[in-house]
Order: sequence, then structure tokens, then C-alpha cells
Amino acid sequence: MLDSITRMTKEIVSVLNGNVHSFWLYGSVVQNDFRLGWSDIDILVLTGKQITDKQAQELVQLRRFMAADAPGNMYYPLFEGVIANLDEYLFGTFSRLVYWGTTGQRIISRYKPDSFSQYELARNGKSVYGSDDRSIFTVPGRETLIEAVRGHYETIRKYAQQTDERLYSCGWLLDICRCIYTLRKNDVISKTQAGIWALQEHIFPNEEPLKKAVEIRKEPMAYKDRKDIQQWLKGLGPVVQQYADVLESELSGI
Repeated sequence: MLDSITRMTKEIVSVLNGNVHSFWLYGSVVQNDFRLGWSDIDILVLTGKQITDKQAQELVQLRRFMAADAPGNMYYPLFEGVIANLDEYLFGTFSRLVYWGTTGQRIISRYKPDSFSQYELARNGKSVYGSDDRSIFTVPGRETLIEAVRGHYETIRKYAQQTDERLYSCGWLLDICRCIYTLRKNDVISKTQAGIWALQEHIFPNEEPLKKAVEIRKEPMAYKDRKDIQQWLKGLGPVVQQYADVLESELSGI
């Protein structure tokens, strides 16, 4: 993975002709929680000058091209994040930025960073190129984090009524754990840590699904092709909603 990060950094710096203020890693990679088969490699690249249209066109395809050129490399498709001008990122208004996400890559002019990601960058972000001054990031306040939790809660209610056989289906349970941890501790930790914490604190009446989710999260490659696990994941929707009931109760008690 480290070699892939180094290669990706060099390629992005090359396309930008050295116009890189800083290249940040955050999320599971820096929280010692990266698991191949589940995790992404979260990045934020900030430039000193505006990204040209030509550079944006090259960058938007870079991840896909690198993955195609090295089909045996399992890490290149996992890079996710944005490449944006520093001043525009700080002010929250963009003329042009490059977005890499789970559903693809594109050039956009509107972007709102996730509050959990902002918190992680401010607290734990690791610069692998350029400036390592994390003070450019503002730590979200409690009210901002609460609103972020509400957003996650609404997403869970809307999209997790039914689940499919992908391992990410049990990730809803871990996300709920992290939301509750954030409400109680005013802090953001990895989803795996949050799941372990929730089990230790006996947050949920029915703990068996969470125990299984934590074990899958620790070693996803060992579970991804198991038919019994896939069947369990497909029927997990009602359990996710039961856990969401607990999150709802936590939110109503604020």
C-alpha cells in the first residue's frame, strides 16, 4: 500500500507540474484501521494555484488509468477524495476541483466536505507531500458534529431499510456506533474502534450482529465470498433499523 501511495503522490504532483501545497491522508489509513477488501484510501490534495482545465482533465482520469496499467494492484481503485485549490477549499467556494469517489470520478464546482472527514483531517491528517501544517483545517464544533450525526441518521433511515450481500451492509451498524460515540464523547474515532467500544458499553440490546460486524471488519477478505455471510447481510435491514432506534434515542436526549 505504501508503494501505491508514493506512486500516486508522484503522479498527481507530476500532472500538476509541482503545483501542490499539500497532499493529505486521513481516515482508516492513518487510524491504523485500513482493511483491504473494505477500506478506501482517503486523500485531500490542495494546490497553491488554480488547477487548469487541462490538468483537471488529466487528473479526473488518472486513478482509472493507473488501475488499468497495473491490473494486479488492488490499491489504486481505492483512492478517494478531492484535488482542489487551497484558498477555494478554505472559503468553500470552487471554480474547479477533481473528485474521486466510489461511484466514479468527475470535475465539479460544488463540494461540501463531510464534517467527520474535516474532524479527522484537523486531528489526525497526515501530509505525505508539501506542507504538514494541520492548522489550515478547522476542528468542527459540537453543533456541527451533531448535525453531521443527524445527517447520517437520516441516511440510514432512508437507504438502509433493506441491505444487500456486500460486506458494507454491516458497515451501517459500525456507522451507528461511531455516531453514538461522537454524541457521547464529542470525538470521532474509527468505525472498528467504535464498534468495539459499543460492545464494551453494551449500547445495544442485541449485540450478536455487532459482534459479527466487528469480526468481518477486522478481516473482510476472509468473509467476502462466504455464502452464509452473504445471506446474513441480505437480511440485515431490520437489525440496522433497530440499531438506528437507539441512535434516534441518543439524538432526542441531546
